[in-house]
Amino acid sequence: MLPSATVQPNPIPTVLVFGGHDPSGGAGIAADISTLLALGCHPIVVITAITVQNTNQLQRYELLDPALIKAQADALLEDTPIAACKTGMLGSAAIVAPVAAAVTALSGVPLVFDPVLCADRGGPLGEPDLVAALQTSLLPRATLVTPNINECRALTSTTEPDQAARELMARGCKNVLVTGTHAPTPKVVHRLYQASNEAVEMSQWPRLTGVFHGSGCTLASAVAAHLAHGESMTDAVNHALEYTWQSLRHGYRPGSGQSIPQRFWRLPKIDA
Repeated sequence: MLPSATVQPNPIPTVLVFGGHDPSGGAGIAADISTLLALGCHPIVVITAITVQNTNQLQRYELLDPALIKAQADALLEDTPIAACKTGMLGSAAIVAPVAAAVTALSGVPLVFDPVLCADRGGPLGEPDLVAALQTSLLPRATLVTPNINECRALTSTTEPDQAARELMARGCKNVLVTGTHAPTPKVVHRLYQASNEAVEMSQWPRLTGVFHGSGCTLASAVAAHLAHGESMTDAVNHALEYTWQSLRHGYRPGSGQSIPQRFWRLPKIDA
């Protein structure tokens, strides 16, 4: 007779993610879950949207009912201790409202805000009222926001990293990581801005060839994972940048379009 199992408390930190479902597995909730599992966290998720896309293009998306999003969040918050939060695709002001309420209820829990506004392969991922809602309702609650230069342009009046960071922190965000993947530079340079310090140029990374789908989701989730493990902001960002670059370096093409990060690159390969 088999011995009965002993139920143990959760030994790893739990990270709550709000985001859209990408059926290609490259970005969105699939990317968040893979990254968090790879970095020793338990992911719990609130789905905000369903997208129709593959590795070639985004075809369409449908936003979920804000009441359903609130119900998902309420069910999780009443049950599970949460060590960090991360937001991705939100889509509309109506969806931002219950998300902002949920992260407000988690006072003291770090929030990594990935401002997903457009698909990598073109096309907006939100309604016209989204940016204003993000600026007023989510930025003031964010521990870290992770825009690329295109997202800086949408959220602020500039693509210049120093000025964009100042504008974002003026709205209440505590830390800003301006990513360099979309900047026309030989190496990828990321800059971390903190309210109490000068801008810190994080380590530079060789620019990889090819086009990747899901790098931003991977980076933001990786930062959330390291924060959930209790790391400082600088250490969490540094470790997340290294993890993301290695995930891209080991990337692969599951379809005929863009490559996606190999987020389990640390695991040994299984021989066929």
